[in-house]
Amino acid sequence: MENPSLYIFIFVGIWLTTLSVFLYRFFTIYKKLTEGVGVGDIKKILEKILSRGDENYKNISDILRRLDSIDENDRRHIQKVGLVRFNPFSELGGDHSFCLAILDDRDTGVVITGLHTRDRTRVYMKDIRVGKSNFELSAEEKKAILSAQKSK
Repeated sequence: MENPSLYIFIFVGIWLTTLSVFLYRFFTIYKKLTEGVGVGDIKKILEKILSRGDENYKNISDILRRLDSIDENDRRHIQKVGLVRFNPFSELGGDHSFCLAILDDRDTGVVITGLHTRDRTRVYMKDIRVGKSNFELSAEEKKAILSAQKSK
């Protein structure tokens, strides 16, 4: 076994280095806190830090409340769109007629149907509440609603 005083010396050296690093960090933080402050003002500084923490908590709560309001409001905007083109009359060529479903997050909105003939185009609108309508829906309108519901 070698000299035990060497091990003690190494241990004390490591211990002193660790304490020096800890004290350096402590005094650096302390210096930042007390910069430009008299001896009796430490209590005021800590009270100011605590009051800022309370103020930040209130601000964060207000921001979260506003975010919830925005999120709730966003659900009422157009979220889903479905379009189906079709040919309702065999004597006309091409898919010039259409059904357009415009829905929000709760599947509430409208379905707009445009029927194109040689003479004119007729446009119909039916309201949709939670994916259903009080009016009879055609197969194309149902397809447009399903397409919109899948689009999100």
